[in-house]
Amino acid sequence: MLPLPPPPPRPPSESSSTPFATPPPQLPTPPPPRRLKTDPLAQTIKSKRVIYKQSLPLEIEPLSPSFKRLTPSHSPILWHHHSRKTSPLTWLSVILCFIFSLLLIFFGVATLIIFLIIQPKIPVFDTPNASLRVIYFDAPEYFNGDFAFVANFSNPNRKIDVRFEYLEVELFFFDRLIAMQVLQPFKQRKGEIRLEEIHMISSLVYLPQRHAVELRKQVMSNRITYEIRGSFKVKASLGSIHYSYWIHGKCQLQMTGPPTGGLVARNCTTKR
Repeated sequence: MLPLPPPPPRPPSESSSTPFATPPPQLPTPPPPRRLKTDPLAQTIKSKRVIYKQSLPLEIEPLSPSFKRLTPSHSPILWHHHSRKTSPLTWLSVILCFIFSLLLIFFGVATLIIFLIIQPKIPVFDTPNASLRVIYFDAPEYFNGDFAFVANFSNPNRKIDVRFEYLEVELFFFDRLIAMQVLQPFKQRKGEIRLEEIHMISSLVYLPQRHAVELRKQVMSNRITYEIRGSFKVKASLGSIHYSYWIHGKCQLQMTGPPTGGLVARNCTTKR
């Protein structure tokens, strides 16, 4: 028999270790850490401290040596800004505006009190008498007429004088203008009544066919309907207080036929 070959040489680590080495002993597992009981109030205070630290601004880095701090001598504009004085012209304007505001408030309150005490009324426009003298047609649609009436202007105020600065009176037949008259301005004292005779002539006034036919029918029936419209600009005076306004008068008249046509009925209103 041939002899067995020698075993291969082992590594130094393996040659030094014993073939039946036991595993290293295991250390005992440490017990879990015990939780400490915390006070809710202390935990709340701690959390607020953390929030406060987080809200603090970041620290400002120190300025570099090359930075030169500005002093009042280097910034004369900023240093002298608060020492600027208000000019006398500005104070004068403020005082004048204040006085004007006081005067405006005073006159406004005084006017309101006067109006509430006096209670001004508008003048009244009326007509107590009217006459219709002529109505005839030169052509089927061209009308001629002669109409006159007495205008009554009355001032019902007991403490206010009025002045009629502009007076315009118009005569209508079924909303169709047939005559117009402008009167002279006049003045009325408190409680005064003024009668003004107004003569209105219509000469070759064009009337649509249906208006002309209607007017002929009314002349035949001896009942003619006219309408007077007046526009007046009035200026009222109470001492040193003056104010102007417009009033509008309207009168519905029913007349008998010409040549002796007279007033049968009327309905007059005056509005502002």
